[in-house]
Amino acid sequence: MVRKKVLFVCLGNICRSPLAEAIFKHKVKEQGIDQLFEVDSCGTSNYHIGDPPDGRTLRNALKNGVPIHHSGRQLTNDDVKRYDIILAMDSSNYQNILRLPNASQHLDKIQLMRAYDPVHPGSDVPDPYYGGERGFQDVFEILNRSIDCLIEDLQRKITGGIVP
Repeated sequence: MVRKKVLFVCLGNICRSPLAEAIFKHKVKEQGIDQLFEVDSCGTSNYHIGDPPDGRTLRNALKNGVPIHHSGRQLTNDDVKRYDIILAMDSSNYQNILRLPNASQHLDKIQLMRAYDPVHPGSDVPDPYYGGERGFQDVFEILNRSIDCLIEDLQRKITGGIVP
């Protein structure tokens, strides 16, 4: 079976995208479908290459029962070719992805994360970096519900419309 390759992208790869990656991995593992996916996250900037997620992101994930293991990395041209779906956390990240050479050839796979949000579809996932703990929990809740819809959509595509 061909695995769907999913990439979450934010600016620095220490808050939103590693949390999205961790939530996605946790949910598909709980559902017993983790073998269907290859999942990663990265940032459009080179600010935090090799760094662990922000401490507030780690605490928030732990508080919500989601294991998180990640080292920051920067988005590459190869990522745009390699991944089946690339989910930008906000419109600025989306525009930064499109600035990569040849990204315009892959527009069909580049989307905003909140395209899957049943509450506020198409909005930006706010960057909690300069805020407090409440902002990190708000981001968790946005990503949690959006990822539920994303997984359901991907399962439908993988199984030809039949979701177990």
